[in-house]
Amino acid sequence: MRLLLDSCLSGALKAPLTDAGHEVLWAGDWPSDPGDEEILRRAHAEQCVLITLDKDFGELAIVRGIPHSGLIRLAGISLASQAATIKRVLVFYGDRLSDGAVVTVEPARVRVRSTRGGGDD
Repeated sequence: MRLLLDSCLSGALKAPLTDAGHEVLWAGDWPSDPGDEEILRRAHAEQCVLITLDKDFGELAIVRGIPHSGLIRLAGISLASQAATIKRVLVFYGDRLSDGAVVTVEPARVRVRSTRGGGDD
């Protein structure tokens, strides 16, 4: 799966996700931060699932209806657990993400919201 890591995440996540077979881009490699809307636009243009800590992307995708190619938001997940958590989410929710779902992962729960005509889980 193609992934774009937001710059708020560590670039150290690239290696374990690449080792798991994913194509990984990191916004931190860009010369400057273009802002949330442009990051979401680039992720969509590159057909990448966007992974972030920032809840503003959910508002852009759900409330404002900005096109995207799936979104994972990690909330309260420690840096040490982020790579494993992302890999699990991709295994269990990869099809939903490919269909444009927004997946919010917290330590005790996972919420999935479809932005293309489905419902919430």
